[in-house]
Amino acid sequence: MTMDRAQPSSDSPTREPKSPVVLSIECLKGSSKADEWTDDMLQTGDIVEELRIGTSVTVKSPFKNGRSGVQKILHASFKAKDTSIQVRVRRGREDFTELQACIVPNDSAGKKVYMLRSISDPNYAVGFCDRTEADCFELQASRNSRMVSALTRTKLQDGYVSYPWERRMQELLPIPYSSSFLSVLFLPKASDRSASRYNDLDDTLARANVWLNASQASGVPVVFMNIQTESLLTKISGETASSTVNAGSLSDLANLASASLYGFEDYHGVDIGVVRAVRLWYAPLGPEIPVEIKLQEGDIKLGFAISRTEEGFIYVSSVAGGDENAPSSRSGLSTLYKEAMNASRLLVVSRVSNQKVLPWMVSSTGAVRCYDTVSLSQKLSLHRHAKIPVSIHVFVWDRAMVSSSASATRRAVSPPTMPLPRPPEVQLARQPNENQIQPLPLEDSDESESASSERLSEIRLERDTAGESSFRFHDFALSSNWV
Repeated sequence: MTMDRAQPSSDSPTREPKSPVVLSIECLKGSSKADEWTDDMLQTGDIVEELRIGTSVTVKSPFKNGRSGVQKILHASFKAKDTSIQVRVRRGREDFTELQACIVPNDSAGKKVYMLRSISDPNYAVGFCDRTEADCFELQASRNSRMVSALTRTKLQDGYVSYPWERRMQELLPIPYSSSFLSVLFLPKASDRSASRYNDLDDTLARANVWLNASQASGVPVVFMNIQTESLLTKISGETASSTVNAGSLSDLANLASASLYGFEDYHGVDIGVVRAVRLWYAPLGPEIPVEIKLQEGDIKLGFAISRTEEGFIYVSSVAGGDENAPSSRSGLSTLYKEAMNASRLLVVSRVSNQKVLPWMVSSTGAVRCYDTVSLSQKLSLHRHAKIPVSIHVFVWDRAMVSSSASATRRAVSPPTMPLPRPPEVQLARQPNENQIQPLPLEDSDESESASSERLSEIRLERDTAGESSFRFHDFALSSNWV
């Protein structure tokens, strides 16, 4: 059975008249503020009703030859250097809006093709195209869905910005061109002479913990800030190289939680070892105070002596008394020393000529890498002979400042520690909810100063020999350390 094609009857409804072609807006470049979606900005699908170029040319809809005719008008105006244009558009039947723009070439679209750039936002640009009025109404109705689509397509772009590093480092750092972040790197302790085996990570953390506690107990005014592990690459061989880790095995990866050394084999068959060190970040309780010691003719000594704690901190161990004309007295160093003694704290030297002289590493043998007091004394003496001012920074214990900033320092939580035996003149107490160690009030200040002086007189300077694997200490009198 064949099907006859249906023929239109005379009773069928008549077709709707074809929608007229109009000049429509096409968004070419989005606004930096996404303002193209606001009602007062032109949008794709808006119907152009009027173009007013400069003060003399006004063209109204319908436009002869549509887009091509308008492009000729824009070209003539651009050549005449009359680029100011005001566009009036229609949305729906009764909604109108305007845009003040300038005529610019659209190089990406070809020669003699122009677009309009917004005066209020130069990033926003629109062009023209021919569309039917029905298509324009449909685009206007789909505004919300197009906004959602544009949101999904929009990607964040990265960029570069120049920065005045030299000027900022000169003006904004407490010590120009030098950071105030202080840390010590603890390497894991080797458990054999060949350094093929190391103690576990918890042992390294314990060493960092005891170093900080001992520094605070000796009177160094520092506080715990943070701690982290650092992975250092090294070569491994022999027995250690055979105990490699399979990166694809979850059981092997779980064993790395407390390991200080583990190995991998790369695709060349080379055994690579990873040593897990611990970096301890700390900070002084107070600021680093600069002290400038100016020298005069006739100065035969600087008037102070330096020494070093077992933890590697350089401190002022004594100052000359009774000589108000000594460089240490003129610079105020002797006053800072007495204040530190009254607070049962050491006057720690943090920098000499803006160079840090703090301990920076603990080797795998357990030796603390720090600065030699003998070489430091020689450098200070050379300053005196050359009559060049000495610039040093010291850690101070400022009761008023620490009290006023207690709320800020509570944010740095100190790890739980075991109490260490302390000399009677350094009685320390941990205040609740505070991370710093504060001194208890002493009953007799004279007895405190006397006891502190006796304690310092018993301390001997420590001198390290060259090399990292072995530190040997020598005792010699404090009098040889005067500068």
